[in-house]
Amino acid sequence: MAMSNLYSKIAPKPIKRSQDAIPVSQTNAWVNRESLSNSGLATSPSISQQETVQITQPASVPTSPVASPSGNSAFNTSFSLVCSKATTGDPNWQAQRTTVCERNAAMFNNEFMSDIHFVVGSPGHTQTVPAHKYVLATGSSVFFAMFYGGLAEDKAEIEVPDVEPPAFLTLLRYLYCDEIQLEADTVLATLYVAKKYIVPHLARACVNYLETSLTAKNACLLLSQSRLFEEPELMQRCWEVIDAQAEMALQSDGFPDIDIHTLESVLARETLNCKEMHLFDAAMFWASAECLRRELEPTPQNQRIVLGNALYLVRIPTMNLEEFANGAAQNGILTLQETIDIFLHFTASRKPILSFPTKPRAGLQPQVCHRFQSCAYRSNQWRYRGRCDSIQFSVDKRIFVVGFGLYGSSSGAADYNVKIELKRCGRIMAENDTKFFSDGSSNTFHVYFKHPIQIEPESFYTASAILDGGELSYFGQEGMSEVCVGCVAFQFQCSSESTNGTGVQGGQIPELIFYGPTIPSYER
Repeated sequence: MAMSNLYSKIAPKPIKRSQDAIPVSQTNAWVNRESLSNSGLATSPSISQQETVQITQPASVPTSPVASPSGNSAFNTSFSLVCSKATTGDPNWQAQRTTVCERNAAMFNNEFMSDIHFVVGSPGHTQTVPAHKYVLATGSSVFFAMFYGGLAEDKAEIEVPDVEPPAFLTLLRYLYCDEIQLEADTVLATLYVAKKYIVPHLARACVNYLETSLTAKNACLLLSQSRLFEEPELMQRCWEVIDAQAEMALQSDGFPDIDIHTLESVLARETLNCKEMHLFDAAMFWASAECLRRELEPTPQNQRIVLGNALYLVRIPTMNLEEFANGAAQNGILTLQETIDIFLHFTASRKPILSFPTKPRAGLQPQVCHRFQSCAYRSNQWRYRGRCDSIQFSVDKRIFVVGFGLYGSSSGAADYNVKIELKRCGRIMAENDTKFFSDGSSNTFHVYFKHPIQIEPESFYTASAILDGGELSYFGQEGMSEVCVGCVAFQFQCSSESTNGTGVQGGQIPELIFYGPTIPSYER
């Protein structure tokens, strides 16, 4: 299927426009980090380190008369007429702009010397964009073939109905100005236009932007797009987020907008870290949306029709009996015979053959970062009186922290109450009040957050624990400031929030439990 046809089917879903058309005179815009965050995307540090992303449009400046050296009035009149029709806003622009890039930038979206026009956007929402064939041809082999190839056509206007005007202007800005300025709402459209006209550096910048702004809220939708755009690295990053934070990803607003093939790949995924009942609910969520897209009433019968064989990828028999009885058994999407057979699967010694998979998903295997080389206990040391043990850490790759390993009592078995926290720049990202039982050994005891927390590379996070229980405990010694686990490198430093003695060299919080990246299938 042609990419343009493919994109025209999917574009309305992921790309939300604040207005149907953006006139040339209104393309100035400021996008701050808060607006990007609200849309599920964040500004990519690989594109710009600034707090804002500015998109500017060359202004139209009235021309001024330019006198000829000879003072010839006819020359003055002729020259003024030329300048009045098209201008860069600076009559002396060739001399004032010292580099080729600056002079090309003066031509961006400018009628001056333009020899081609693009009518960009869907019918009724178009924008006419002037351009210069030579500039476009030097940056894109597609434009070169279009204007100078053996089958080149001499057209004054070219219609581009499958591209968003802001995305097309982003492409032209890169070709004219060597600048890449991306926005959350149009980055997918920009990726499409970069691939359509074979501009790989711009496409790579779009992928980097999407990777750095990837969260559970947009992972499924970006997975759907990355499959269509054939971006295996972005797909791998999406799967890492979906696997680790499956429950959040399945409940995201964008999940019902994915295509059927992406839905099937999600439902078939072996490493999803969630209960099967959440997958069943997500499938119903998607089926209801698909019924509305097909102008069908979202009844159980129609939901089953639109799901097709995808329904049999949900491992309903791996739910527990209570989950099945209160959920799928009463939903109405299963036939009476299927419902009876699954109940017999739970209760009978002779189990019927089912059309649904009966083997539970493997899920993700957590990894553990040990930051001490040994542990010890001493009389009158490592006491707990409501004080905080805390350590800072950073990683070089995205991970998902599941919980902490803690030391327990050094004076016999004891129960502990503990409050664990994870912060970034003083802001609490996750916390949990929980308990664990210490058997009096020097083993670590794992405590968990309710959901995995996404940790971005090259930023410091603060892990804290406040324990209440057996007053004396083991503590770590010979701490390491750098630890490598698999392909992830951890760095540790002392935290100012630690008021009970924990630091890099010794103390509590000996382990970080996490889900980490795997080797991509295309690299195996």
